[in-house]
Amino acid sequence: MPLTAGSRLPYGTARHLMAGGCSLGDTGKSGTVDVEFDSAEAACALAYLFPGQGSQHVGMGQDLYHASAIARDTLDEADEVLGLPLTRLCFEGPEAELTDTVNAQPALLAVSIAAFRTTAQSLDGLPLPRVFAGHSLGEYSALVAAGTLAFADGLRLVRERGRLMKAMGTQFPGRMAAVLGMTYEVLDALCREAVQATGEVVQIANANSPTQQVISGSEAGVKEASRLALAHGARRVLPLAVSIPAHSPLMQEAKPALGQALQATPFHVPKAPVVLNTTAQAATDPQALQQELLDQLDGSVLWHASMETMKAMGSAAFVEFGSGNVLGGLAKRFDRRLPNFSLQDVQSIVQWTDWLAEQNA
Repeated sequence: MPLTAGSRLPYGTARHLMAGGCSLGDTGKSGTVDVEFDSAEAACALAYLFPGQGSQHVGMGQDLYHASAIARDTLDEADEVLGLPLTRLCFEGPEAELTDTVNAQPALLAVSIAAFRTTAQSLDGLPLPRVFAGHSLGEYSALVAAGTLAFADGLRLVRERGRLMKAMGTQFPGRMAAVLGMTYEVLDALCREAVQATGEVVQIANANSPTQQVISGSEAGVKEASRLALAHGARRVLPLAVSIPAHSPLMQEAKPALGQALQATPFHVPKAPVVLNTTAQAATDPQALQQELLDQLDGSVLWHASMETMKAMGSAAFVEFGSGNVLGGLAKRFDRRLPNFSLQDVQSIVQWTDWLAEQNA
């Protein structure tokens, strides 16, 4: 059935709902998110995107939870798998507790998959995308949506990832800063200069656009790289309100424990290629996808290059599933001619499905 703003979605709107079941497709309590894709609509040339940490906010997912039975099942399952009131935390906060990385990471993944499943249900099968991609933490969500990871396994992995990152932030406190108005190549050279001058740690953590980068590392390393960036023409340097130096070498000591968790988790071939954060290349091999999740812990997120790869692969529209519209905003700056949508509530899902119907008319 088509969605309308303010609607409450019953079961039975998708041809693959099991009679009497309580989830879309064969999700099970430990199985993959087996959403049915409509390959006949693949000509839409879509890229499915999933946001990372920083997109969380109190109230996220609440609209979907009250409108969609599949969203309720998804968020309730997250509570059950993790043994904590994650849904209540998403809806009510407090903000400081939701922002804690051990909570924010599984919360964002759960809300992304709730939005993804709800959209699939409303369409009676999603168009098969040209590619999946997720920003940092969102890469886990992308792999769940693509069928590479089971939902429950994804939740457990990101909870552990958050725990390990928080521990590293306590052991090796650092900082992050956004650098505006400077290219990746220039800033990368300045980070190397800062490392050489101070003996400290700093590198580009996120390369989000040609002139928006985020650096991460020790306090002294980020401070020196920030000074150099301003001295060499950066428009602004904005310190971020975080103490965990994500995507920097200060995360390296967490890799053995994360690696063990990843090795113990089944990985499957995705329904479509996944563009990797650290290489901006598409991959379908389960071992390569597993290795990517380890590499990105202390590696850079090459998001702008990933967008270029997605476009080169034929993606003509970008669809973000989950809280906020950070990736939609980056997609708009990447190429204003390409449509982009951020699906986080019933209204935004309705707008996209209406647009999709027009394309297929």
